Amino acid sequence: MNLHGKDLKIFTANSNPQVAEVIASSLGLQLSGCEVKTFSDGEIAVSISESVRGSDVFIVQSTCNPVNDHLMELLILMDAMRRASANRITAVMPYFGYARQDRKAKARDPISAKLVADLITTAGADRVLTMDLHAPQIQGFFSIPVDHLLGVPLLAPYFAQKFADRSEDLVVVSPDFGSVTRARNFAQRLDAPIAIVDKRRQKANVCEVMNIIGDVRDKTVILVDDMIDTAGTLCNAAAALMEKGGAKEVYACATHGVLSGPAIERIRDSVIREVVLLDTVPLPPEKQLDKITTLQVGAVFAEAIERIYEDKPMSTMFGV
Repeated sequence: MNLHGKDLKIFTANSNPQVAEVIASSLGLQLSGCEVKTFSDGEIAVSISESVRGSDVFIVQSTCNPVNDHLMELLILMDAMRRASANRITAVMPYFGYARQDRKAKARDPISAKLVADLITTAGADRVLTMDLHAPQIQGFFSIPVDHLLGVPLLAPYFAQKFADRSEDLVVVSPDFGSVTRARNFAQRLDAPIAIVDKRRQKANVCEVMNIIGDVRDKTVILVDDMIDTAGTLCNAAAALMEKGGAKEVYACATHGVLSGPAIERIRDSVIREVVLLDTVPLPPEKQLDKITTLQVGAVFAEAIERIYEDKPMSTMFGV
């Protein structure tokens, strides 16, 4: 039984229209018409300007800053699609907000990632397509299929080409124990050893670097993480690698460049030579630095969307 709709349509709200444009272009399509606006009292209104009856609809929307506005845009747009008789609705979320609130860290904490998963499902999503969830277990919060893309296959080739003539001097570094698996996968693609920064977090967005596990002396190191928020972890780790570990130079990469608060100033003043990000979160002009390089994810999401529409396996995208 063929479950996909009669045609494929790409919609976007206001969080990341650039990625949506690349996705549509890669698929040989135009973005479908809709308007998402805000009334003077803050309420969000959606208007869809073409029929979606029986269509396979993909809504591209990162739930990045302002997180709650962009989340509501996605929910309301999905509700509109469902009421307009779309055959299947896929929430394409290059960046999934609230992913860090995935467990009870202390008594009486909410598990907000689970709440957001329930909201997305209730609003009408039949499946979710996202990239580099902060905790991959969040896929289990959904009662619908979740296709989880990875940023490493996009980031690693950039550095492999950049350091092709001195790959033996590279060490891939995880900024904490939570990112070790990601760093190991990255290192395998560069055929490089790994090291780990041992840190002890005092409170939210504040951490203290304690030790370097592994040999980085006189090496070019690449810090690998899933996201950069305030950049405290990243910049402290880079400083420790230089001062305590004796590294020759430090580069960094991450899938999601949230870059909130003092992040830009910290990166500008840090020892890091270059930070490579994917465009899952848009980078406004005031946050653009010479140190920051952005790679596009649109083509990868377009391939994933094509596979979903044609009911083809996703695993072969990663050589599985």
